[in-house]
Amino acid sequence: MEDEEPSHIKGVVIISLPPPDNPSLGKTITAFTFSNPPLPSPLPLSYQPSFQQQTHQSQYPSTSHLHSSFNRVFLSTLLKFFSFFGILIFTLFLHGSLSSTTLQQLRVSNSDNGGEDDGLTTYMFPLFPKFGIHGQKDVKLQLGKLQKENFVTQRNAKVASRVADLSSVFPIGGNVYPDGLYFTYLLLGSPPKRYFLDVDTGSDLTWIQCDAPCKSCAKGAHVLYKPKRSNIVPSMDSLCMEVQKNQKNGGYHESFQQCDYEIQYADHSSSLGVLIKDELHLMTRNGSKTNLDFVFGCGYDQEGLLLNTLSKTDGIMGLSRAKVSLPYQLASKGLIKNVVGHCLSNDEVGGGYMFLGDDFVPYWGMSWALMANAVTTDLYQTEILGINYGNRLPSFEGSRKSGNVVFDSGSSYTYFPKEAYLNLVASLKEVSWLGLIQDDSDTTLPLCWRANVPIKSVKDVKHFFETLSLQFGSKWWILSTMFHIPPEGYLIISKKGNVCLAILDGSNVHDGSSIILGDISLRGHLVVYDNVEQKIGWKSADCDIPMRSRKTHNFLTDGML
Repeated sequence: MEDEEPSHIKGVVIISLPPPDNPSLGKTITAFTFSNPPLPSPLPLSYQPSFQQQTHQSQYPSTSHLHSSFNRVFLSTLLKFFSFFGILIFTLFLHGSLSSTTLQQLRVSNSDNGGEDDGLTTYMFPLFPKFGIHGQKDVKLQLGKLQKENFVTQRNAKVASRVADLSSVFPIGGNVYPDGLYFTYLLLGSPPKRYFLDVDTGSDLTWIQCDAPCKSCAKGAHVLYKPKRSNIVPSMDSLCMEVQKNQKNGGYHESFQQCDYEIQYADHSSSLGVLIKDELHLMTRNGSKTNLDFVFGCGYDQEGLLLNTLSKTDGIMGLSRAKVSLPYQLASKGLIKNVVGHCLSNDEVGGGYMFLGDDFVPYWGMSWALMANAVTTDLYQTEILGINYGNRLPSFEGSRKSGNVVFDSGSSYTYFPKEAYLNLVASLKEVSWLGLIQDDSDTTLPLCWRANVPIKSVKDVKHFFETLSLQFGSKWWILSTMFHIPPEGYLIISKKGNVCLAILDGSNVHDGSSIILGDISLRGHLVVYDNVEQKIGWKSADCDIPMRSRKTHNFLTDGML
């Protein structure tokens, strides 16, 4: 072995002899490899290199072995570090997601945690499924405003009302098509009786059909409300003067000792009646009950398409910014902050929930836009700076650079100003090149398309259409706030199995120059109207009732449907 170079050593074997006092332990043989070439076959026990070589190599291993060992240790440590770091990031992300979801479902007030209690609470309403009313183009375009004509009720009217036991969460039911509305309920009278009310952010006054006696009423979902004279609101009441402030001849008559109203809706339906006041019973989100006097309308004469809507409901819940609206009355009594929210389900079953107060407003994830013309209108309206259909821009009237958007849960469909509507229809002509053919024989809505086979769901044809994007806040796209309307937010499937455009020409709706966002486009969003901060917010949501409210109250156990 004297002729061999040290660099050619391929391995070394260390033999440990047994201790002199215990030779029965035998020898221990250990083999090491130092070179980069493939490992040699295991050394046989009979291989006996000199002891001097074993000692020399075991004390001074080669540099290449030290470098390889260091690399393995370093890479292993680095891999463990990044694995731990990745797991940490994933854990934080998961925790944040769960926390965000919880906060989006419920803002827990300070009083629940032993903190300062501001005395305000939140009431939430379920929105229930409804059946009936088929084949109507828009059974619920409300935007109901009190008219400038005084109408005196029949002199023998006996008026009253009593509102009863609500849970803190009120589910919403209904759908855009074929029912054409979303509704919840109130309990009125003593003993309390349930009445279904159309949820309408475009109406001021809450009213129900009543037997005062009734001159023109639909069958309704329940027996007509029976009023009592003791609950008539006098003509000098502040809310009566608010209702009648724009009416002729001073708006009231002291000799009549009652407060009359007339509401004219955008679809030319109307309701005539008298104001009444009675006890409203609400249950807060923590299970406590609240009773208060509530002013609402006793409608004894309804006309127009409204009668069709009332075949399955009993009246309308006014949720606008007006002083006579339900949220304003609750806020004026210090029970809630003047905040309204609703979430209309985007699935075929319909439903959702609504709430009064701010406890269910998410801490984050919301997009906000300031209310426009807050002093001159009671509608929930904001300024829009642009509309995009995919990458195209349907323009507003003439050369205007902006317009107004009204959020109206009382409208089944969405309405565009004439020019924007015509430009959108022109953009949609491309679907004919993709396999959909316009079907003029389908009168469900003005514009419908058929396919080679009947269409069962919007999901089957949504790839033919683009998302609509409404731009708010800033003219700079990156700084602006967007409201996105996917194809499901402006298309319906008719009974003929066609897909129809649920955005209509709004030339004769409201002022003719505003966009009216109806239920079709509000679905799948949590929408919040903050009358304290005068802003409107929204975020995508599945519209399941918040878990905490679902645990606190069972909404579907007492024959609600």
